[in-house]
Amino acid sequence: MKVQIGIADNHRQAVADEMVKILADENVLYIKTKNAHWNVEGPDFYDKHKFFESQFQQLDEVIDSLAERIRSIGHYAPATLKSYLDLTHLTEVRREKNDSQGFITELLADHQSMTIILTEHIRSFGEDFHDLGTADFITGLLQTHEKMAWFLRSHLKD
Repeated sequence: MKVQIGIADNHRQAVADEMVKILADENVLYIKTKNAHWNVEGPDFYDKHKFFESQFQQLDEVIDSLAERIRSIGHYAPATLKSYLDLTHLTEVRREKNDSQGFITELLADHQSMTIILTEHIRSFGEDFHDLGTADFITGLLQTHEKMAWFLRSHLKD
């Protein structure tokens, strides 16, 4: 059945094309956070193991709601690792040490990148594509990443 939500088909397509990239970024960030959770070592292991667990659980909720938003505007959400790697803006780093400070620094950089990407999309989704629902949704994601970045930043030494 045709999606009729007051947004032109070409605008919904343009929004979906960008949303799948965000979905890819969120999945890559999720896996990187899982990696930190599984592999962190050091005297602060237990504390950081639990901290990373809370962060990947938040990302899991983000991913699900993002995929559902893509579906609600009439498009399919990619769900393969290959598609995520092809679409993501994020990169993986080879680690020599599995210390919490290294993981936190890397994850913080990714969350800060996400805030920049999301901020750019809020305006274009609302103004250029007339999709205020997605612009509002992305604003919520932006706030989530800002808070997650704050939590990560709070663990770093100056």
